[in-house]
Amino acid sequence: MTDVLDPDRLAGFESFAIDLARTAAGVILPLFRRENGLEDKGAAKDGAFDPVTAADRGAEAAIRHAIATAYPDHGVIGEEYGEDRADADFVWVLDPIDGTRGFIAGIPLWTTLIALRFQGRPVVGLIGQPYLDEIFVGTANGSRLLHRGATTPLAVRPCPKLDQAVLATTDPLMFKGEEAAAWGRLKGTVRLARYSADAYAYALTALGQFDLVIETRLKAWDIEAAIPLLQGAGGTVTDWQGRAVGSSGGACLIAGDAACRDQAIDMLNR
Repeated sequence: MTDVLDPDRLAGFESFAIDLARTAAGVILPLFRRENGLEDKGAAKDGAFDPVTAADRGAEAAIRHAIATAYPDHGVIGEEYGEDRADADFVWVLDPIDGTRGFIAGIPLWTTLIALRFQGRPVVGLIGQPYLDEIFVGTANGSRLLHRGATTPLAVRPCPKLDQAVLATTDPLMFKGEEAAAWGRLKGTVRLARYSADAYAYALTALGQFDLVIETRLKAWDIEAAIPLLQGAGGTVTDWQGRAVGSSGGACLIAGDAACRDQAIDMLNR
């Protein structure tokens, strides 16, 4: 682990992740708010609407090609094309468009998620929103926002009291049973709750705009980019019990202030 945490080596991987995000943007942006080859993956399974577009598939294919060219010994896990050498020391975890529903509705809150694992642990994380010209990128050693040629260090904001917090989730209707009850307790305590930002809410927590994000049934490609990014900004990504998020995702809590996080965990598990 010592070698991969060397600042120069990490900086190289960060720079490559930024290149990957820009490669994806070159595929995605020409299809945003235009004909995008929409298909429904859900129609072939349980009938629930599960959209995918030519932008999703084309962007992931372009990212995979760039990785294979630069790092042929690295593995890849992606939402659209599955696993390739997932047991390698270095594995890139990709979601070319997180928030495809927002994408097809023309809402510019979808993101490209890129993470790099080393021996199973995410060490580089990137959340990109190319329509807004924003790239949030970082490691546990520090995170930053690239926007219109400027670079800004990222830092979560203080929020020591749960009743002062701004909370986000993609869609409260996804919570069922006890999860729905836990969501209700948390929402009833915080100052403000907002919806439908998908992974863009993770980036806004690193930027110091949100304090908490709660999600469930996430896949690895939905959450791993957030882990190093939030660590570098002073925040955390855990499960609802405060434990490290496993490699398969699940129910996750993104938090800025540790005191607020601990109060949220207590509220979720009452």
